[in-house]
Amino acid sequence: MLGIYLSGTGNTEHCITKLLGLIDSEAEIIRMTKADEEKIMEKIRGNDTIVLAYPTQFSNAPYMVRDFIKRNKNEWSGKKVLCMTTMGAFSGDGAGCSARLLKGYGAEIIGGLQIRMPDAVCDNKMLKKPLAENRRIVREADKKIETVARDIIENGKYPKEGISFISHIAGLFGQRLWFYNKTTDYSKKLQISDDCTGCGLCSKNCPMENLRIKDGRAIAGDSCTMCYSCISTCPKQAITLLGSKVYEQCRYEKYEG
Repeated sequence: MLGIYLSGTGNTEHCITKLLGLIDSEAEIIRMTKADEEKIMEKIRGNDTIVLAYPTQFSNAPYMVRDFIKRNKNEWSGKKVLCMTTMGAFSGDGAGCSARLLKGYGAEIIGGLQIRMPDAVCDNKMLKKPLAENRRIVREADKKIETVARDIIENGKYPKEGISFISHIAGLFGQRLWFYNKTTDYSKKLQISDDCTGCGLCSKNCPMENLRIKDGRAIAGDSCTMCYSCISTCPKQAITLLGSKVYEQCRYEKYEG
């Protein structure tokens, strides 16, 4: 079994690591990055069962994930795939968005799993929750993953969240129709303030290689996949995307324990 994930703030990485640790201790888990795509595809060719995990964005899969699936469309035939998503409050058919693409390229969708985790958007004050509440959300997520893993191991039964027609309608009318323009392509809206010191942490962690350091400060390109990795790790809180100010840097490690 192979796990592939996109994670900016650690939420999705935690969830896929916990699930695969429970159901297959020998499973390999790889972060999805632009630089490592060929290596990832080699691993996919050598595995029959794949868990694809990513954060839900406005009831959609991140553009980087959809682009990855489409670009490698000839590699999915016959693969068994569990689509796993993390979400803030609502996902709809977050898992189904990639499942439909994969199925169209010949994959067998064995399940869908949608896990609520602390919201990764850290430049919107409305989405912020107290630390105690976020820790409670993580504990509930862990319990759900443990229940799912037990059902898979004991009964061979995979969850079917987010991949039904009803879920598709919920995601479409709940968010996607209203915010579709935010997820139709990579974003060009990443902003970097004069507080940037050019430390290079953002460019090192960006899965899309969308950031570079020039003349002592970070420069953003036009291929941001909205994972919030750079925003959540910038030591100067100098980077924003949906808002104009960072209110809290959301890293999974903060909510652990």
